[in-house]
Amino acid sequence: MSDPVPVAPAYSQPFRGDRPLDVRIAEACAGEPTSLSADGILAALQAQAPELRLQYAMARTGWHRLGGVVDGHYRPVARHIGEWAEEQSGGDMERLMDKCAEIGGFVTRLEGCTHYVTAATGGRAQDYLQIEVEQLQEVIERPLWDPDWMPDDLEDFIDPMGYPHLGPEPVAPPRLLFRRLLRVADFIDSEDASKNIKRFLDDWDRSSAGESARFCDHWILSIREYQDTYGDSRLSAKPISLANGEVPELPDEAVARGATLANLIHGFDRETGYHFAWYFHMLTRRRVSHRLAEAVHADLMGAFDYLPARDIAVLRDWYDAAYSV
Repeated sequence: MSDPVPVAPAYSQPFRGDRPLDVRIAEACAGEPTSLSADGILAALQAQAPELRLQYAMARTGWHRLGGVVDGHYRPVARHIGEWAEEQSGGDMERLMDKCAEIGGFVTRLEGCTHYVTAATGGRAQDYLQIEVEQLQEVIERPLWDPDWMPDDLEDFIDPMGYPHLGPEPVAPPRLLFRRLLRVADFIDSEDASKNIKRFLDDWDRSSAGESARFCDHWILSIREYQDTYGDSRLSAKPISLANGEVPELPDEAVARGATLANLIHGFDRETGYHFAWYFHMLTRRRVSHRLAEAVHADLMGAFDYLPARDIAVLRDWYDAAYSV
């Protein structure tokens, strides 16, 4: 029911074929989906991008955004609650509420799930494509009108804080929407990429993690759109592990020294599936203590030697100038 949210700059380039990759991916998402499973979505995208080896990375759920307006029989009245309310009110809230009483319908919301699909394009951590596809389901949010409620202003009407919500009854079948194609190497070279995200990927390439695994097999970048102080559209990125929720915690009280600490971090790496994994989880998760790196550094400056030289170099740089993402 609701129109697509404007897509931020893609930092993408066309690939082999007559049409750009983002156009082909958008076509794969158009129409009624034949399958909403991970395998089904991956197959639909792969058919449109035969020059790439796509892999399904993860799904992130639990988010929603404002929908539109339907009447009492769930027939669409407007796609955007905000645009409709502004047009109907003409600056007069009583006029808007009279219109709501006349329709007697419902305000909807879009419940969402973001599917991440990746494709490696080179040997560096940043050498991959990230495709984001949204799965949207329009559901009932609340009654459009209540005789005992008068919003303070237009903003309060569009997204009220204390208004009673209804059960999320679907009013339309689920659909897929192409959200973003991110060529990560282009993003990292752009002004949008922070120093810390650049350092994070560089640390991957410098360390034994880059020797033992591809970055996009274990991480995606969660992209957030925002406006800077000049009103320009910008992007920020945060690494999200595909193994979150499936790896152990290493809080302050778990930190040890010597052989016990060596076994602890090597065990973490084995469970996660690549070398030096504890370090990258420490940079992104509060549940992996920074005291872990301090203890390992202290060990390695003493009589212990349980990390390869390239990892020691990365760890020393972090110890001299700590950061997180």
